[in-house]
Amino acid sequence: MKKKTAFLFPGQGSQAVGMALDLYQEYDFVRELFDMVDEVTKSQISKLCHKGPMEDLTLTVNLQPAVTAVNLACLLVLEKEGVKPDVTAGHSLGEYSALRAAGVAGSEDTLKLVFKRGRLMHREATKHKGAMHAILGLDIDTVRDIVVEAEEKGTVAVANHNAATQIVITGSPDAVKYASELATAKGAKAIPLKVSGAWHSELIRGAEEEFKGFLAEIPFDEPATPVLFNVTADHESDPDKIKEIMASQLCSPVRWYDSMCKMQDEGIEVFAEVGPKKVLSGLLRKIIPDSYAHEVYNVDGMKGLEAFLKAVT
Repeated sequence: MKKKTAFLFPGQGSQAVGMALDLYQEYDFVRELFDMVDEVTKSQISKLCHKGPMEDLTLTVNLQPAVTAVNLACLLVLEKEGVKPDVTAGHSLGEYSALRAAGVAGSEDTLKLVFKRGRLMHREATKHKGAMHAILGLDIDTVRDIVVEAEEKGTVAVANHNAATQIVITGSPDAVKYASELATAKGAKAIPLKVSGAWHSELIRGAEEEFKGFLAEIPFDEPATPVLFNVTADHESDPDKIKEIMASQLCSPVRWYDSMCKMQDEGIEVFAEVGPKKVLSGLLRKIIPDSYAHEVYNVDGMKGLEAFLKAVT
């Protein structure tokens, strides 16, 4: 009997120069996808993916369509091989790839959405200086209490609940710094992240209405495959409600830990990270206990693809 499988799609922070180059060289339809992203963005995203430089690739306006294009390239190869997931999820930006995998939106519309999202987020980040720190070693309730205390210094919130004791906070630099000091005093480790904005915070709120308007123009279908959403850590099938969730995702916490726990509750046995690097695989090692029978694969290029196909087909 086929094992229950999840496709997980990475987001910002998973970029690498040279990503998906081997797939690009191997498959005509992957080259067509990269031509599409260059056309949608009117820039050379494909060249940035394959040759860099990293500084340009990491700019939010380039990074969001770039990582999405690589996620979709990996997905297209899996679809060509006839491998389908039982559920999909994506981390922040990666959620748009999950929507494409579930049949909610087509590839071109998915690229249009992330390009628009990246431009709006960049715009708000240039207006409002922000920071993000990873807090390691405290649970979510403790971090939430710290955030409330630190609000006296400015805007601060939980951005990502990535694992039980790996939580990212976001907001204005002074407030984030103060929250990190409070966390350190409780025995945590605080690590500043190299980001250009306070993602998933009120400092990005100015992007939400315009993005909501843009979403309204894009046709969404009911998911053919269940999707677990960042904002709710739950499923949704109504296209209009999905659009509301995707708009609110900009300023809401990413409930990744809760989503992965729900996948365990639903009996998912095979987790495939579909896209560059191994960020989500690393989080799974922290979240899923050894006593839970499961397998983890990385479909990030030809080598990972072949290993995954050998295991599941």
